[in-house]
Amino acid sequence: LPPELILLPTWCPFNIYEVSAWSRTILVPLAVLYATRPSVPIPLGFGVDELWADPARRVSVITNRSSDGAAGPRAVAPRPLAAAAWRRVFLAADVWLKVWERTAWKPWRRRALRAAERWLLERLVDADGLGAIYPAMVNAVFALKALGYQDGDPILERAIHEVERLEIVEGETIRVQPCCSPVWDTALAAYTLAESGPVPGGPGPPGTGDDPALARANRWLRAQEIRRYGDWAVKNPAAAPGGWAFEFLNAQYPDVDDTAMVALALGRVTEAASPETERAIQRGVAWILSMQNRDGGWSSFDKNNDRRALTYFPFADHNAMLDPSASDITGRVLELLGRRGMTGRDGPVRRAVQFLRDRQEPDGAWFGRWGVNYVYGSCFALRGLKAVGESLDQPRYQQTGDWLAAHQNADGGWGETIATYDDPSRRGQGTSTAAQTAWAVMALAALGRASAQAARRGVEYLLRTQPADGAWVDGPWTGTGFPGVFYLRYHLYSVYFPLLALSEVRQARGSGPLGP
Repeated sequence: LPPELILLPTWCPFNIYEVSAWSRTILVPLAVLYATRPSVPIPLGFGVDELWADPARRVSVITNRSSDGAAGPRAVAPRPLAAAAWRRVFLAADVWLKVWERTAWKPWRRRALRAAERWLLERLVDADGLGAIYPAMVNAVFALKALGYQDGDPILERAIHEVERLEIVEGETIRVQPCCSPVWDTALAAYTLAESGPVPGGPGPPGTGDDPALARANRWLRAQEIRRYGDWAVKNPAAAPGGWAFEFLNAQYPDVDDTAMVALALGRVTEAASPETERAIQRGVAWILSMQNRDGGWSSFDKNNDRRALTYFPFADHNAMLDPSASDITGRVLELLGRRGMTGRDGPVRRAVQFLRDRQEPDGAWFGRWGVNYVYGSCFALRGLKAVGESLDQPRYQQTGDWLAAHQNADGGWGETIATYDDPSRRGQGTSTAAQTAWAVMALAALGRASAQAARRGVEYLLRTQPADGAWVDGPWTGTGFPGVFYLRYHLYSVYFPLLALSEVRQARGSGPLGP
């Protein structure tokens, strides 16, 4: 990973903006470390020999998979011959670069390191660390040290402080969060409260000016809007900024999923009638529309980040080099666009609907990129399609309901394990969780099956398993970071999604008790 990579122009097919935002924020610090080769003395007898496949020979093994799985099993991958050719190209380049690194001739090295330093410093402004996610943040600390930043330097100290903020101290144990999700959680919680109707004994119907909690959430979310250009503008230079990030501060990296969820939440609260809120929603919708990919779908951080040859880099072992279109994000965007009055008569919606139709699995399910897994993807694909007026009475969509009913557990709930990312044949199977049961019930409600037996049993499961304090707790992971590699536990998923599911079933059935 020579730092000269950062000097490649954007028209070059292998420049740093052709890889995903999360890979980019890791790649640049690692390139600095590769060039500077910092070392830390360790006591005799200590080391990392266990990392070698064969410690005696110390020969590395290429472990990246044959294709990028981030977009799901039905994603278009290079043909086998093309894949083998690209692998050979990159392995040959790797050998050549290692030979070149041993020579003294590196005319662009100093310039590349200066460019990498500028790149890092620019992305540490208005951010909870580089990319606001742990792998990039900790490598940025190492890179700053390697570039000569000393202990006590404000830039280095703040970078270290941001890593420390991710620590959760429990007695003698320290756990490290990968990131924080306040914007995402606040938007989902506010939307759910607005949808759930009046709370008995509360100050008034949620979603009105009588609800101080939602009014405060509205103002806070509006204040988090990002009105500056970031990495996304490299491939989308004509668009005006107007999005939201996942974390407290991450100005370079707003994302489509958070922006859509915040706009949905702001639009659901009555205070959205204020001119400031409406203008913020309009900016967010315009930015999202500008980020639509050529295949009709939407991805997270970048536009048309789908150069699949790059998944054959020798270091691409985390299988997430790209940020391709995702069905769950596309479904959420369609839900927003439908709330804003757009339908299949509008070009962006028509293309997105076709994208979802193309990505539907033969059994009716959709792959879930950011949630585990097919239950998640199916739920949000269906919600989006319904919102823009697509008829879900069609057999292809009702097949999804049949698939969900067929995978309901004996206890009435639904569950799906992270193993489905490695073995899709296990889709829809796992111990019941509150979040995944809620997603299945929401999908059935979207299909017009809120009163069907499967939905009724799902509702009964949620009511039966709700603790006395009102908050369900899930044990298994239900959030996805990198499929097959890294998963997340959103502690509020098991609270607001069940509440949203129960609220939508009540609305679909009319007044009356939810239970049997």
